[in-house]
Amino acid sequence: MTRLLALDTSTDACSVALQDGERIISRFELAAKSHTQRLLPMVDEVLSEAGLALAGLDALVFGRGPGSFTGLRICLGVVQGLGFSRNLLVVGVSTLEAMAVGYYRRHPDLFNTSTPLLVALDARMQEVYWALVNPQSGGDGIEALTDEAVAPPEQVVELASGHIGEAGFYGVGPGWHYPALEKLAPSVVDMDVHPDARDMLPLGAFALAQGQAVSAEQARPVYLRDEISWKKRERIRS
Repeated sequence: MTRLLALDTSTDACSVALQDGERIISRFELAAKSHTQRLLPMVDEVLSEAGLALAGLDALVFGRGPGSFTGLRICLGVVQGLGFSRNLLVVGVSTLEAMAVGYYRRHPDLFNTSTPLLVALDARMQEVYWALVNPQSGGDGIEALTDEAVAPPEQVVELASGHIGEAGFYGVGPGWHYPALEKLAPSVVDMDVHPDARDMLPLGAFALAQGQAVSAEQARPVYLRDEISWKKRERIRS
């Protein structure tokens, strides 16, 4: 029986979820600028409700990005602290893929009809983090039709056009507020979609089974915009 604890603060949303076999206990809040105050209490809440301790877990799962630089560092810091304290393995999963998993969970008809999703998060500076995904054949998970990337909306239109078929697709995520993306003509746009730790559990379980877990000290976020992120880190340090 697999026991996983997932955490995410990659966007304005703050979430924690625990999987204990078939049982899932989760917390989700839109808590912009309150991640540091809410994340650990939410961890305590789900562990207490499950009647489990950290030592009883198989691994920790976290939203590795892309997303907010500050949010990713907050989550990673907490996950590394928890992992070090009990020598737990850590698995990082894509926030964009987690958003897709969550959307398919809430709209199973789209999964059954293999409707692709173009997931987009606002990366600021007139750019979006994005990826195009499709339900995986066999009804288990999703497959990436493009790599995760950061680009101006106009470039996303160019890059994604060749991967979108005539059957149509859905646009999901707050990055769709850029009007330029409308040129892709999605069947539906739903911007009220956020990463949720609950939807990171299946991704984490799959990665764990594939041997992709690492030690806490080896865990790393994925910024996509690495050069800018590292410059920001240097400013913070100085």
